[in-house]
Formats: sequence, structure tokens, C-alpha cells
Amino acid sequence: MLPVISEEIANTAFNEIFEDMPAWRKRMIHYIKEENPEINTAIIEAANKTDLDPKAVALGAYMTYLMIELASKDGDAIMNFTE
Repeated sequence: MLPVISEEIANTAFNEIFEDMPAWRKRMIHYIKEENPEINTAIIEAANKTDLDPKAVALGAYMTYLMIELASKDGDAIMNFTE
């Protein structure tokens, strides 16, 4: 099951992404290439096979990856919280 992406997580992601979107996209390409090369390959293949702007397709996929990753970390922190 995928984690819930809250408005707070989405805003955090958007603030990071749109501060310098081209630089962020380049960092994500390298990050996902290291973290999950199969996902990176799938994103690049989908972007190249679309009739849409490949960079926009990849941006959407990388943005989604980041939000899922942030939500997963947030969920893990809640599950491991102790007083």
C-alpha cells in the first residue's frame, strides 16, 4: 500500500522542486539512478516514448517519486515514535 501524501508533504516537495526545477530534475536523475535504477530506466523509457514533452513527463515521475519517498519516511517516523 502506498503512503498517504499529505498537503504538507506535497508543499515540501513543491518548494524543493520549484526553487530551481531544472537543477532539481538533474539531481533526481542521478539520485534515482543510484537508489533505484529500474525505476529510473522506466521513467526515461516512458518519457522518450511519449508524444508529450519528455522532460515534463520525467519531471512528473520524479516529483511523484519524491512525494512517495517523503510520505514513506514520514509514516516510518510516526510508526517508530516513542515517548
